[in-house]
Amino acid sequence: MSTKELVLETVLDLPDDATWSEIEERIRFLAAIESSRQEVRDGKLVPHEDVRDLLRSWTTQ
Repeated sequence: MSTKELVLETVLDLPDDATWSEIEERIRFLAAIESSRQEVRDGKLVPHEDVRDLLRSWTTQ
């Protein structure tokens, strides 16, 4: 599904009384998901163990 098709489907699924802010929020949410998926495809990941160690260092100081 193309980006345009996804946006159109999403907007059509919103209630008829959706506000501009709600529409914008939904589109920004979809864009963030797609951006994250692209990062995964590009291999730009932080291993779970590294995240766990980083969080541990933040909470033990």
